Amino acid sequence: MLICAAFQRPLALHHLGTYMTETTTFTAKTWILILSLVLIALTLRPSMASIGPLLPLMQPELHLSFTQASLLTMLPVLAMGLGIFFAHQLAVWFGSYQVIFWASIAIAAATAQRYWATGALDLTLSAIVAGLGIAMVQAVVPGVIKQKFSSKAPLVMGWYISAIIAGAALTASLAAFWANWAQSWRVALSGWVLLSVVALLLWCSQKKAIENLPVAQSPQQPLSFRKYGRAWTLAMFFGLVTCAFTCVLAWLPAYYVEQGWSEQKSGLLLGLLLCMEVVSGFVSPWLASRKADRRLVIQLLLVLMATGFAGLVIAPQLGLVWASLLGLGIGGLFPLSLIVSMDHLHQPSAAASLTAFVQGIGYTLAAFSPLIAGFIRDFSQSFSISWLVLAAIAVLLMAMATRFNPALYSSKFH
Repeated sequence: MLICAAFQRPLALHHLGTYMTETTTFTAKTWILILSLVLIALTLRPSMASIGPLLPLMQPELHLSFTQASLLTMLPVLAMGLGIFFAHQLAVWFGSYQVIFWASIAIAAATAQRYWATGALDLTLSAIVAGLGIAMVQAVVPGVIKQKFSSKAPLVMGWYISAIIAGAALTASLAAFWANWAQSWRVALSGWVLLSVVALLLWCSQKKAIENLPVAQSPQQPLSFRKYGRAWTLAMFFGLVTCAFTCVLAWLPAYYVEQGWSEQKSGLLLGLLLCMEVVSGFVSPWLASRKADRRLVIQLLLVLMATGFAGLVIAPQLGLVWASLLGLGIGGLFPLSLIVSMDHLHQPSAAASLTAFVQGIGYTLAAFSPLIAGFIRDFSQSFSISWLVLAAIAVLLMAMATRFNPALYSSKFH
């Protein structure tokens, strides 16, 4: 079963250091394939990451409430959660190359359409189309990497996921500057279609290399785990961590604009948070790998997350500090929540199916968090309540994490 890679720092990063020590001999054709996958990865976040920094510019013209604006982040995440349950079947029917090609076309078309958006409905429809495209790509690409790169797959997967995060950080950091330069938020919102066009052109050159890859059905489907209480615990843990990420992605820039920061500075703050996630996504799994029991590292990351959210309310002027803490906390919790899921089962295909279940349920749950936070903002005229709720969720996760005792894993799925 293929594992959806959206918003996650893959389990591959857990082993990345080992593979970096191998002699990596790639041919010119292989490097072109890697470049095409990296470019595709860069296109998977601009449709979501550009909303937050540009929202203060969009709202007056389109009369968007915070609840309406939240749909632009919620719907793509919801599509990611639901998409993992049927994207692999599409690859079986049509092939990995075709699924990635048409999904990338959908992302490009949805991004370009935003230039002509006249209201909330137009932007919402574009979010749905882009989200479905993202879900398809993220569900299929890991299988392509696994088949094409064999023992080097973890290394290439690390580059691919790093490119996804880099796309989000680049978009969040530059969107407001681009809007200021072009004197148009529409250009800054839709202009990322140029990146999609370049990625598509290079992907077309890989048709012969990818089209005939075999795609095997997994004998164990993700939904078969729904009868196990531990599977739901793991899904809830991953989903609540993802709630934290989607809320900061959607609302952190808007919150700091309300604190008097410029759109450009607020976008850079989100970019800093995402960059710290990259750092933590590499370092935290390495630290956790030193022992079979991951709980100490998880608890430390949750302390960082809780402190960051509380700090946004108590001392918002220290935004650089809180964004750094949130990035380190959330960035490490993504891969670790999946590593813990994989730890529960030794058989690889069963572990992959469990992780697919965890992600499918988790992303579906997390999709609604920006909507709830937007509704709270419309009702209370402040994001502070949402930040405090997320700090409380971090405390709840600390309690949940105490249950992840590896000595008891073997008894949870019998």
